[in-house]
Formats: sequence, structure tokens, C-alpha cells
Amino acid sequence: MNYEKYKTLKERFLKYIKFETRSDENSFSIPSTPSQIEFAEMLKTELEKIGLEDVHIDKACFVIANLPSNTNKKVSTIGFIAHMDTADFNAKNVNPQIFKNYDGNDILLNENLQITLSPKEFPNLKNYVGKTLITTDGTTLLGADDKAGIVEIIEAMKFLIENPQIKHGKVKLAFGPDEEIGRGADNFDVKKFGADYAYTMDGGPVGELQYECFNAAQATFEIKGKSVHPGTAKNKMINASLVAMEIANSFPEEEVPEKTEGYEGFYLLEKMTSNIEEAKMSYILRDHDSKKFEAKKEFVKEVAKKINEKYGNKIVEVKIKDQYYNMQEIIKNHMNVVEIAQKAMKNVGVEPVIEPIRGGTDGSKISFMGLPTPNIFAGGENFHGKYEFVALESMILATDVIVEIVRLNGEGGIN
Repeated sequence: MNYEKYKTLKERFLKYIKFETRSDENSFSIPSTPSQIEFAEMLKTELEKIGLEDVHIDKACFVIANLPSNTNKKVSTIGFIAHMDTADFNAKNVNPQIFKNYDGNDILLNENLQITLSPKEFPNLKNYVGKTLITTDGTTLLGADDKAGIVEIIEAMKFLIENPQIKHGKVKLAFGPDEEIGRGADNFDVKKFGADYAYTMDGGPVGELQYECFNAAQATFEIKGKSVHPGTAKNKMINASLVAMEIANSFPEEEVPEKTEGYEGFYLLEKMTSNIEEAKMSYILRDHDSKKFEAKKEFVKEVAKKINEKYGNKIVEVKIKDQYYNMQEIIKNHMNVVEIAQKAMKNVGVEPVIEPIRGGTDGSKISFMGLPTPNIFAGGENFHGKYEFVALESMILATDVIVEIVRLNGEGGIN
């Protein structure tokens, strides 16, 4: 592994993850947190420093930049996209730790709290024996999702600028906010971005190449109970908490995240608050198949209908909101974008692993806006928690893939 190829990659990553950029689903400002604005301003300065052009922050807090073409060939304009925010987990005072030449055994993340990253619990660690691992200290997430993606894109652009013998077309960059709360891409200006195709660098382990994701919706049950003194409650009280339990018990036991995989969809009771007088339940509905997705939404409506019929009143109201759709519906008509990524991976010694995302990326929304955007690995594992880690070698390979996609496109690889 040529660590000197991207000399500033490691230090850049360690710098970026120390910025606290957690998004907030309860905020409706754009972006949802001011820390993302601060991070965007820092990124703007960094992009200008390496020599990119037309660097600016748009009204939706996307950091946009342009690597000009250096070829006379007429080739496509490619975009690379990553998100600035981190998930709903402690992201303050990130204190990364580096373990060189990992030996395959337990890693003590925090001696005081006795928090251990163990291959017994996380067998994926065995894939990283001999690698340089960057972990948390057991009290925060790491932020490789998706600051690894940001760093890889920047390092690739820096390498291309420093190696002008690599001929390429125009490359567009976009680093956006609020991906983790599913809102950032809603405000992305695809037309102004001006790319023909794009990739999100937001996947997990080395080799991931994804152009299928869930169809997603949120269903919110609002339950109105009737509170009466328990001593005189017979035939009068309607306990909203118990009605919420009835609703929960109406859902299929096997169709939950912890019992599904691959293309299997699920219902997830994400949060619930309740007392006798009122209750609120929030479910997320997921399925790759559009017909099954629609059936899940109909099932939710039927649950509410049966509860209301049982109690003889409209005590339950359910609101369903679509969140994003399976980007395969768009990308299946642009498979050359996937094919060039496959070729680029193989050229740099990475075996592509094509599998559906059990979730979504900004690319799912952006694809439906008219910009086909598959997802490529960024290298991290165990996202959204204190056991998150990334191998330095994985980030180097992801950067190699970006450079190779750009090089292949410069030869006319995307038509």
C-alpha cells in the first residue's frame, strides 16, 4: 500500500472528524445545525487551497466546487457527493485512536469505562488484520460516515491537480448537510450542479457498489385516549398506552430489522411516547420492492382502521409520508455508470461487491431528481455508534477508485 500517494489523507481525516456536525431532526432550519455551516466554511477554504475552481456554499449549505477539464476530448461531467453531518449519537469531543498493524484481537477503546471492540461481537474486524485502524475512544461515534467520503474526494482532486498528465473531463464536487435526517438532498440543485452522472462516497467496507436501496416511508400513529378516575373507569376509560400496545402487537413479529436481511423489508417502531390520555408512535417502513412497499403502507392504514372499528370512535389517526425511493428505478436505465465504477475498482485491485443498500443515501433522492447517482464504499464499519472504525488502507483504496473513475471517463469511459 502506497501511503505516500495521498500524503495528507490521514491528517485531513483526523482533522475533519473533530468537527462536531451532528444534524438535528427536530430543527427545521437549513442546515439543521449551525455546526454544519462552520464545517462547510472550513471545507470551502480547504478546497480553494488545493486549487479547485468556483468554490462556493449555496443557499442549501452545499459546498460546491469544480475541477476543470484538462482534455480536448468531449467527455461527460462527473460528480462526487458526500455528506457533512453525522448521525444521532454523541459526536462531541471525538478522540480518535490509531492502531497500526492490527493483530486480530480485542481492542480496548476505553480503559476507564471498560469498552472493548471485539471480533467476538464484530467478526468484520478479522478482515482488517495487519491494517491500520482508526477507532473511537468508546464515548463518541467516529464520523467516518461520511467524513471519510469527503476526505477521499478531496484527496483524489488534490492528486489529479498535482498530476496533470492524467487527462480528465470536468469533475464536480458537492458536500451537503442533513443526510442523516433525510432532508439535505431535498434542496440540492441538480440542474445548477451540472453533472451528467454522479457517485456518493457513502458506503461501508471496501468493494461496496450499490445502485439499489429501500423504498422508505414514515408512519405516525396519533392516539387519543380517555382518562377517567380508575375507581369509576369501567366502560369509560380508553387507555392510549394500551391501544398503542395493541397497534404494536398488530405488526408481523418477523418483519423487523433484527430478523431481516438482504432484500427483506421491515417495519421498525422507531419511537413511542404515551400516557392514558394520548400516545404517539413513529414507524419506519422499508422495502426494495415497490409493490411490497405499497402493501406495507396499506397494512398500516388497515391497522388504524381496525382499531377505530373496535373502539367505535376515530381514536387513531395515522399519517404516512414517503421519504425516498429505490434508485434502481432510475439507474437501471444508466447502467454504464455502474459499469465504469466496476471497471475502476478492478483496475485498482478491488473486487466489486454489488448488493442492495438496507437504507438510503442522498443518491437515492438525487437519482430521482434526474442525476443517476450510485453509491461507492468509503471504507468505514459499524457506523452510528461508539464501535465505528475505519482502516486507513480502505480510505486509500476508495481514493484510488475515484481517481480511476475520473481517468477512465477522460478516456471516454462514460458515454
